[in-house]
Amino acid sequence: MKYVEKQKAVILLADGTHFFGKAAGKIGTTAGEIAFNTGMTGYQEIFTDPSYFGQILLMTPSHIGNYGTQDSDVESDSLKIAGLVCKKFSDVFSRASATESIQDYFDRQNLVGISDVDTRALVRHVRDKGAMNAIISSEELDIEKLKMKLAKVPSMNGLELSSKVCTKEAYESGAADASHKIALIDFGVKKNIVRCLNERDCRVKVFPMDTTVEEINAWAPDGIMLSNGPGDPSAMDSSVKLIRDLLELDIPTFGICLGHQLLALAAGLTTFKMHNGHRGVNHPVKNLRTGKCEVTSQNHGFVVNREQAEAMDGVEVTHIHLNDETLAGIRLTNKPAFSVQFHPESSAGPNDSRYLFDEFVQLIKDHSLQPA
Repeated sequence: MKYVEKQKAVILLADGTHFFGKAAGKIGTTAGEIAFNTGMTGYQEIFTDPSYFGQILLMTPSHIGNYGTQDSDVESDSLKIAGLVCKKFSDVFSRASATESIQDYFDRQNLVGISDVDTRALVRHVRDKGAMNAIISSEELDIEKLKMKLAKVPSMNGLELSSKVCTKEAYESGAADASHKIALIDFGVKKNIVRCLNERDCRVKVFPMDTTVEEINAWAPDGIMLSNGPGDPSAMDSSVKLIRDLLELDIPTFGICLGHQLLALAAGLTTFKMHNGHRGVNHPVKNLRTGKCEVTSQNHGFVVNREQAEAMDGVEVTHIHLNDETLAGIRLTNKPAFSVQFHPESSAGPNDSRYLFDEFVQLIKDHSLQPA
C-alpha cells in the first residue's frame, strides 16, 4: 500500500483549547457538543446510534477502524455522530467479514473527523471542564475564524433533536402471528431494541414521535416502548404530554434512556444536564429491587433528579449508578410502567441487563390476566 500523507486538521473547544492532528474521513468542517466514550469495541454500533446525533464523539481506545465496517453492525440507517476524534484512525482492517475501511465508510457518508490527537489529554480536559461545544476542520486551520463559526453552534441544553432522527412513517417488524403487540414510539431508536422485542415473540410497530394516542390505541397494542434518542428531554413538551396521555390507558410501558427521561417528566419529575454524562459499555448499576449489580452500556448527557424521585409518591427508584449514585431506573407504583437510564439491548456492550425485556413481556402477560 502506498503511503499518502494526510491533511492537517484541528479541533477547537468552546473554551479556546485546541489540538492539531490529521484529517480523518471526509475533508471539511463539523461542529457539535463533544462527548467521550470509553467503550473498547463496537465503534460502528456507537457511531450509528441516533442518541449521538449532534455530538462530536471522542473515543478513548487507541485504535479506531482496525476491524473495518460491515452492514450487520449498524444501529440505524446511517452514521449519526457529528464528527470523530481519535488517536489512531486505521485505513486498513483485518476482519475477514468487513466490507470496507472506516475511511471509505466516513468518506461515503460525508463524516468529518480528526486523528493523531492526544486523546488522553483531551478526555481529561472534558472530564474536568465539562461538556462543551467543539468544531473540527481539515479545510480551515485559522483558530480565530473557527471561533466565529463555533460561536454560532447552539447549546445542547434546551435542544430538541429526536425529530431529526426518528421515522416519518410507521412500520412493523416481527412475526405477524406473534404473541404480543408492542407500539414503539421512535425518539431515535436503535435497531437492536426492535430485535430484542422480536426475539421475545413480539410484533413491533414503530410509530413516529408525533403520533397520536388515537393512532396508537387503534392498533390495540399489548405494550408500549419508549425508545432512546438524542437531545434535551425538557425541550419535548409534546412528547411528555403524549406519554402522560398514554399512561391513562394503563398499557404496560417500558422506557429506555431518553424514553426513561420522558416517562419521568410525564410522572412529574425533572431532568438536568450532567457535567459530562455517561458514555461507555462498563458502567456499574445496582438493581435496588434484587440487590444485584450489573455492568451496563450507557449513553446520556441528561439525567432524572434522584432526590425528587425518592420523595415522590407513586415513583419507586429501582436502579442507581454506582460511580456517582445518579438515578438509573424507576417504576411507577400506580401504573404498569418502568424505565432505565441505560441500554439493556446493549449494542455494543454486555448482556447483563437483557432481563429487562423479559420483565417487560412478563408485565404484559400479568397485566392481561387482571380483570378489566
